[in-house]
Amino acid sequence: MFKNLFKKSVKAENEEIYSPLDGEVVSLGNVPDPVFSQKMMGEGIAIIPRLGNLTAPVKGEVVQVFHTKHALGIKSDNGLELLIHIGIDTVELNGEGFQVLVKQGQSVNIGDPLVNFDIPFLKSKNKEIITPIIITNTNERIENIVQNAQQDVSNGDLLITCKLK
Repeated sequence: MFKNLFKKSVKAENEEIYSPLDGEVVSLGNVPDPVFSQKMMGEGIAIIPRLGNLTAPVKGEVVQVFHTKHALGIKSDNGLELLIHIGIDTVELNGEGFQVLVKQGQSVNIGDPLVNFDIPFLKSKNKEIITPIIITNTNERIENIVQNAQQDVSNGDLLITCKLK
């Protein structure tokens, strides 16, 4: 009867991040924006998308949806804070070319649709479509990161494994 009262809660040791896009994996160092390439916001990876369908890379909660629809933040159930930023300088489009499918505070599972975006439209506006996926609380939560994905990924492929502190 009292056996379960004294069980210690088991803390997760690893967090897996799955690809939110179909596309080509590139290192952050190749992102043409120093905020990302110099890892000022944290560690991560980037994908040059083939399709304009962004899905949830982790199970968690949508903690921020930018009013310009080009980026969102997700906090995983294990406490990782992810920023997914679709394209470079896409904030300047004020939401044009983006359709957000979630709301702040919404729970998401891996693979749930988040944002649809129009790649031909972004390119017609001379915007880079490379999409950084940043762990913004890297220093607080991550011991090390292993990139699992090779150069080409499909939506839902294992992208990175993080050993948590």
